[in-house]
Amino acid sequence: MKRIMVIAVILMCGMLAFNANSYAITIKNVKSGEDVFKYVQRTKGTFDQVLYQQVIGASNAFKEGDKTIGVAADTNASRENARKLLANTTIKDLTQHPLLNDDLYKFSAKSVNAAQYEKIKDWTMGKMKAFLLAKSEAEIKSVMFGMNSEVVGCLPKLMSNKELIAVNKKIFNPLPGTKMGAKGYLSARIQPNSPTDDPEEIMWQVMSAFSYGVGDMVIGTNPVDGTKEQTARVEGALKDVVDSFKLNGTIPWCVLAHIDVQREIFKEKPELVNHVFQSLAGTDVANKTFDITVDKMIDHAKARAGQQYGLYYETGQGSDFTNGGAEGVDMVVLESRKYGFARGLKQILAQVQPGGAYTHVNDVAGFIGPEVFRTREQLVRCCLEDILMGKLQGITIGLDICSTLHMSVSLDDLDWCIDQIMPANPAYLMALPTKNDPMLSYLTTSYQDHVRIRNKFGYKVNDAMWAFFKKIQVIDKNGKPTKHFGDPTWVYYQYCLGKGDTRSQKAIMAEGKQKFDAIHNTWLKTGNKVPLASGYGKNIWDLNPTLDKRIRELYADAKKAIWTEFTPGFIKSVPDSVQLATLSKDRENYIVHPESGEKLNEQSVVTLQKLRDSWQGKAPDVQIVISDGLNAKSIMDPEHVLPYIKELRKELQEAGLTVDKKNIIITSGRVRAGYMVGDTLFDNGDPGKSRAVVHIIGERPGTGQDAFSVYIAAPKAKVWADKKVDHNIVKVVCGISKQATKPKDAAKQTVKLIKELMAT
Repeated sequence: MKRIMVIAVILMCGMLAFNANSYAITIKNVKSGEDVFKYVQRTKGTFDQVLYQQVIGASNAFKEGDKTIGVAADTNASRENARKLLANTTIKDLTQHPLLNDDLYKFSAKSVNAAQYEKIKDWTMGKMKAFLLAKSEAEIKSVMFGMNSEVVGCLPKLMSNKELIAVNKKIFNPLPGTKMGAKGYLSARIQPNSPTDDPEEIMWQVMSAFSYGVGDMVIGTNPVDGTKEQTARVEGALKDVVDSFKLNGTIPWCVLAHIDVQREIFKEKPELVNHVFQSLAGTDVANKTFDITVDKMIDHAKARAGQQYGLYYETGQGSDFTNGGAEGVDMVVLESRKYGFARGLKQILAQVQPGGAYTHVNDVAGFIGPEVFRTREQLVRCCLEDILMGKLQGITIGLDICSTLHMSVSLDDLDWCIDQIMPANPAYLMALPTKNDPMLSYLTTSYQDHVRIRNKFGYKVNDAMWAFFKKIQVIDKNGKPTKHFGDPTWVYYQYCLGKGDTRSQKAIMAEGKQKFDAIHNTWLKTGNKVPLASGYGKNIWDLNPTLDKRIRELYADAKKAIWTEFTPGFIKSVPDSVQLATLSKDRENYIVHPESGEKLNEQSVVTLQKLRDSWQGKAPDVQIVISDGLNAKSIMDPEHVLPYIKELRKELQEAGLTVDKKNIIITSGRVRAGYMVGDTLFDNGDPGKSRAVVHIIGERPGTGQDAFSVYIAAPKAKVWADKKVDHNIVKVVCGISKQATKPKDAAKQTVKLIKELMAT
């Protein structure tokens, strides 16, 4: 079983953050005509790499993540001074002085066009900015491949939002043989996620999307369980939909498990794997957390030889520093480095794919939380920056214009953000039945948002898929919605016809309604299963009133859950509990500064040391830890954690594994706080014997299920002693609740995973 290293699953389950001493940078006394290198030389007396990184970072529009990395400007005056220095700096000097010269940088630098570089190497960044604003797409494409990813990452720093939009409106990189990514087109990735990976729930979300004329880029499901067996099961469900509608070659499908898992399935059952996915980071260190390297990705790209569909990536500002891998580089440049990585892989794909390099990037902007940025204005800025950097590197780039429920971005704010970003014409957006993902629990774009965007901005769907929507009669011959628009049961009828069903329309429609109601009405009443969009409100782009009301109720409930803390009654109900706390001063400090929740306070360390000493050298195989995470409600639900622990202890005993009788409870605890527990408890054990920490933690609220997850680390004691435990050697059981993965079932899965980890 491969580790679950999909960024969406990691971030959803664990709320990551890199513990850094955040501070701001002062840039002053800049001389006329001075560039970055002259300023650094004058300030330090010699070239200094750290100050170089800080000056480049200080020129960014402010975001909280850059402050944590230690490269944010302290004032607008410092920011403007940094921009002046950058504008005076030549492309050649930036190229010859990488901000981080790791394997990723060296690989992406090979994708630079040498002839184009010679044309522009002596240009200043200010001149390049003016060129981009003044020239046509053809003229821009005659030089843009001469810039490496770090140079490209410096350009947004010099531009206003208006200027970013102006350039973005001129550059397009459509996928081969399609209009996806072309000017005037806006595609959609259908994201049919299910808290239980239920094929029926997944299929009906696709039916719902098609009923609104939405979905042409890819049907991409995030799996809860990223194992080979479960990934193959979901792949099969998506394949069935595409096959039944005879859409092979028109829309690909993809399950966003780790790329190694997808490769294994492809070797055994190539017909199941259509489009291949992987999350990318911007440094070697951060990519290690995703269990990938440059060489591994090159190998995966070459393995797509002869296939129509290539590689699909997800990225996002902040994923590097939240996984401990920023290496002193600012978030914007790090994001650009990911696109440089993708550009290099695209060139490899172009050599092995018959129709050209079918590859695209989904920028998951806003997915992590307020530690990266907090406001709707910052979300807009991030999206506009990323579109530019992707387009300038020849990438077909889409967006997940999204927000976590602990950010200061509301459901209505997202509409405002969409309207600010859409003039930049990204290649595609996410598409879900509502703005609230029922599995990942974050806010993003709904099917009907796409309908509204098409109406307001005039964007079109890829021609081949639009013809399909006409074929199934949700769109008429004039491109207008029909009476079947927004009716998933009608799409189900068309699906059945495609499978050769000879029953009457009435019989199939009745069956479809029954299936639809079994999912959607159950969700409305109990929170179990998933929401499905059907119908509309006053306008065809309005969510139907009942569904809209329920989503807003869940949003309000989630906002309360985020601020909920463990009650004395709950702590008392946990048998043999040992209470610990992190460095978080209070709940607000914990939410806004996640790194404070990753370290235990001094008294807690002493408490753990006493517990360890009480074992007298006979450490148990397993230690149970309970943290609130972002949803203490999920932990305190009487049908959740206590039944889970009871079953877990039983299963451990039957497996012949010992577990300490104490249950450790951490207030304001994040995932890495659990690793610190293991570091302390197991640091003096038998170096060659495996010891496990089972860390129970509250997931992001918002789905109505109040689920929790379990992070399982079970390395040898030496790894604990060396403090080398991190997400890349951890397995996760996600989405545990009375409505989704049942606590007792999760306990059995946990023990199975512990045994597998200990056997390695």
